Amino acid sequence: MRLHLHLISDSTGETVTAVARAAVSQFEDVVPVEHVWFFIRSTSQLDKVLTIVDTLPGLILFTLVSPELRFALTERCRALNIPCVSVLDASMNALSALVGSSGTPAIGRQHAMDEGYFSRIAAMDFAMRHDDGQFADELNDADVVLVGVSRTSKTPTCVYLANRGIRAGNVPLVPDMPQRHLLERLNKPLVVGLTINPDSLSSIRRTRQQFMGVKPGDDDHLGGDYADIERVRAELLVARRLFARMGWPEIDVTRRSVEETAASIYQMLRARKEPELGEVGFATTSGNGSAEPS
Repeated sequence: MRLHLHLISDSTGETVTAVARAAVSQFEDVVPVEHVWFFIRSTSQLDKVLTIVDTLPGLILFTLVSPELRFALTERCRALNIPCVSVLDASMNALSALVGSSGTPAIGRQHAMDEGYFSRIAAMDFAMRHDDGQFADELNDADVVLVGVSRTSKTPTCVYLANRGIRAGNVPLVPDMPQRHLLERLNKPLVVGLTINPDSLSSIRRTRQQFMGVKPGDDDHLGGDYADIERVRAELLVARRLFARMGWPEIDVTRRSVEETAASIYQMLRARKEPELGEVGFATTSGNGSAEPS
């Protein structure tokens, strides 16, 4: 079943998009067709959107602060008999009842350039500077260091963590690795080993070779026996032995998305700072939206 999703926001639309995708993912028989309408801040803009909605009816999810726009949208949807849902109303109503205040709505307040924002930017700079083993002598300043063989999602996981304000670096495990002695001396950051099923890694590496136009026999760091299953198994064995010897926690990323891997690492960081939370499957953030790693 194809479903037209109209996502309307007066800001960047990140919230409504995330909610919509989380909800739709629970329906295997639904194929969503997203129509994203961001920075809708006037009735004329809304009228243009609603003209298209009338042509392509489906479900409307929105985050609008303006009472005038909210009223115009809901009334028009009622007339068109199209379902229309404000994704934040239930949460806002619960908060209002709890704190005894309706708050002061403002467009895009969560995107303010506050301490949390600059913390995330600094973390992103750190992740870029310390990607793939660069400046390994500075890694003691990290919150977390990811270690693993090539193609175990180290870089995207670091970038995702950085977007949560966590300073993350990564170091690839390669034969005769020159940074190993630096890794073994780290005493401040959480070091996490990433591993993967050998067959899956071999397939990923073959795909990488094809994408780069490299043939297995080429004299290139991606050529040779880079994707050979026996080499892959040997690399993973060496890596896991190192993780065990150093006492580093290990995460198998075979069937994990980057988001799931990052969530597990976040939980480990929280457990270091607050051991009593070690068995809790959730992580918290500070009021400004930045992470609080140890």
